[in-house]
Amino acid sequence: MSKKICWLLVCVFLVSGCAAARHAVPADLFGSATVFGMQDIRAVSGRPSDSFTKDFIGLLERAEKGGPSFFDFKADQTYAMLAISGGAAYGAYGAGLLNGWTQEGSRPVFQVVTGISVGAIIAPFAFLGSGYDRQLEELCTNYTTKDIMHVRLSHNSFASSRPLERLLERYFDESLLKEIAAAYARGRRLYVGTTDLDAQRLVIWDMGKIASIGDARALRLFRKVILASASIPLAFPPVYLEVEVGDKRYDEMHVDGGVVKQVFFLHDIVCGLEQAARQKGVDTSRLKYRIYVIRNGYVDAVWQEVPDRLVGIAERALDTLINAQGVGDIYQLYTFTKLRGADFNLAYIPGAHLSRAKEPFDPVEMRELYNLGFQEASGGYRWKKVPPGLEDVREKDSAKQ
Repeated sequence: MSKKICWLLVCVFLVSGCAAARHAVPADLFGSATVFGMQDIRAVSGRPSDSFTKDFIGLLERAEKGGPSFFDFKADQTYAMLAISGGAAYGAYGAGLLNGWTQEGSRPVFQVVTGISVGAIIAPFAFLGSGYDRQLEELCTNYTTKDIMHVRLSHNSFASSRPLERLLERYFDESLLKEIAAAYARGRRLYVGTTDLDAQRLVIWDMGKIASIGDARALRLFRKVILASASIPLAFPPVYLEVEVGDKRYDEMHVDGGVVKQVFFLHDIVCGLEQAARQKGVDTSRLKYRIYVIRNGYVDAVWQEVPDRLVGIAERALDTLINAQGVGDIYQLYTFTKLRGADFNLAYIPGAHLSRAKEPFDPVEMRELYNLGFQEASGGYRWKKVPPGLEDVREKDSAKQ
């Protein structure tokens, strides 16, 4: 979610209109609905997922038979996983970091990649690897606000997301989906998060499985899920998905995954993997993870004189709220990794960088962010091993030892 359009919030109470008719999924059927009849392509965050567990059991069984699988639980293997946060135009920093990492030469092939909001747009390129670095740089540095959104007041938003839809159609085509499907077949996994606004829950989509379906419906759904994950409420209209339970059809309202989580990762995915291991009699202590988190935003408090105006106060307050939520999500991931003895690695925009953006998506500012991330990573990025605020504690503990 971008602070640059937070001013739209203050207009909510000034706008009224005729709401479109809906047929939402009843509360007691939430979690039972399927999209286009596609089974086991998503899970609800915070709930045990039989589909995720079955998926990982299948990977284990494939490895036992000598088939290709990135999850074969070899004692000497460490699984590299990447989580990419939201951040709107700040996503240029994460794009630069990934491409600079390629230049440096140690960027791993990730077994799992997750993305939220702009992170959902970046995630497929990060998943496929350095062969898509050029497209990633182009997408995150070459476009302006008018290429992303078109201001048009309606009953459910202040802008049209059609320009963003056209960009997604250009970059996420049949060829890209085939490559994602091929990586999925080898046992790698790509997940994107959206917010089901009716249920107030994060929904995690198995994008590799969607891609592996391989037809026009799958391509449309793939694009819609990414659009939904990046659809900032009020600024962009929600993305409606037609779903079914039995022989009845309903609609779901999905918006930016950042409404619930600025970055998501481990609980739903790793718990499914560990449950699969237990069912197959594998010692879960053999599971080794190296977790990378790219925070497309700040974690430090950045001083800024706030004008004594309603719009300025609202923008600054929401920006502060979003940043605090993002830091909280990082702490949650850190705690989860430490409980499992995993290796935690964090990157974020340094507080010394001051944005001079003149519009929500300013290509000059995005190029500066991209170059900053690229330079930091190409020289060998010094990943933060603890969340912000714990650096001094870690140093004191090391000194005692």
